[in-house]
Amino acid sequence: MKKVLALFSMALLILSSCSKSGNGELVGAPALGSFYEPDPYGMLFIPSGSFNMGPNDQDVSWALTSQTKTVSMRSFWMDETEITNSEYRQFVYWVRDSIARRLLGDQFEEFLITEDQFGNELNPPILDWSADLDWTNEEYAEILDEMFLPENERFFRRKEIDSRKLMYDYEWVDLMQAAKKSNRYNFETKKYEGTVIGLDGKEKAIADRSAFIMKDRVNVYPDTLCWIADFTYSFNEPWTQMYFWHPGFDEYPVVGVNWKQASAFCVWRTQLLNNFLLSKGQPWVMDYRLPTEAEWEYASRGGLDNGMYPWGGYYTRNDRGCFLANFKPLRGRYGDDGGMNTVAVATYQPNDFGLYDMAGNVAEWTSGSFDESSYSFTHDFNPTYKYNALPDDPTVMKRKVIRGGSWKDVAYFLQTGTRTYEYQDSSKSYVGFRCVRDYIGD
Repeated sequence: MKKVLALFSMALLILSSCSKSGNGELVGAPALGSFYEPDPYGMLFIPSGSFNMGPNDQDVSWALTSQTKTVSMRSFWMDETEITNSEYRQFVYWVRDSIARRLLGDQFEEFLITEDQFGNELNPPILDWSADLDWTNEEYAEILDEMFLPENERFFRRKEIDSRKLMYDYEWVDLMQAAKKSNRYNFETKKYEGTVIGLDGKEKAIADRSAFIMKDRVNVYPDTLCWIADFTYSFNEPWTQMYFWHPGFDEYPVVGVNWKQASAFCVWRTQLLNNFLLSKGQPWVMDYRLPTEAEWEYASRGGLDNGMYPWGGYYTRNDRGCFLANFKPLRGRYGDDGGMNTVAVATYQPNDFGLYDMAGNVAEWTSGSFDESSYSFTHDFNPTYKYNALPDDPTVMKRKVIRGGSWKDVAYFLQTGTRTYEYQDSSKSYVGFRCVRDYIGD
């Protein structure tokens, strides 16, 4: 996809160069058309600003992992709520259907597009999503049979998709490595002279720009067994069996998604929108991604200075005595706040930015790697610390920051300045995520 975008950009430059020069005066390049960025569906605009990042109360756990620091943030869009089961299922179904179309394309040409609009051959061909995928078609049944559980693994002989085969191949450009001075293209020698570290941890010489394209594969199905695995001697089988796929939980936050799955979701969501925009001849937009730790805290505060919680007060109840979030109140009386574990998103009141569930319900992944001293060495403008953990790295290098606290946490973890972590390959029944997208402009 990145290559397609690069070719599209070159085409625009070529088309632009054919126009007149403006009588020899500096008039700027010809406009490619006016652009207005509409509000992304389900997202809210978070204006730029500065705030004091860090704790607003005593460090109850005495973890000493953060300090108060004044930082400034650019504008961005953020999901109004956490990603729900229904929204994440759209991703899972897309992966399922793309695998099915690829299998059928080997025998039925209508599922593949083999030529572009100019008649040039596409190698490899791309999927034709306009072709009707009928799962009940007898001609397709034998071909698609390999996507289902084998006979000996079926429960009550139910024919179900084998979730282990729902693999998503995706890629992104590692701009951090590309930005290193030693990795830049040398115009004198006309070659790259640096080295790049791949996702397998191996170092290799840079032959061309493709060295910076990182390709990965991830299984997209959530870990539905996390409800049992997370809590020893606790009966959570009903949640394992029904939470993700049952329509009664459509608007509940998705859980059991690890950091790599959440990151892959962001890539898929970006391509889903940008491919549509390109098909309509419209310019693409910024990538969807996980929020940085600083973006998450800034959005959580809702524009309120030194607010201990997203609602700004010092207490977890309102003036009527009602709890303001879904957490573990009163020494373990889970249901006194209205939810025994997760509840539907947007059940409680939003903060002043209009964002729901920035405290409680489920904690949320951020893009940041966890380091106890990161507040000391990160910049004060859009601060972040990221690290692509390699397979052989120590476990401590695979920590990713989570924020917001969850239905199982005490009030301390709901505070806007409290930070903690989970490992990037772990999936929990109390961790979900939401996306952000950079705003074009300021």
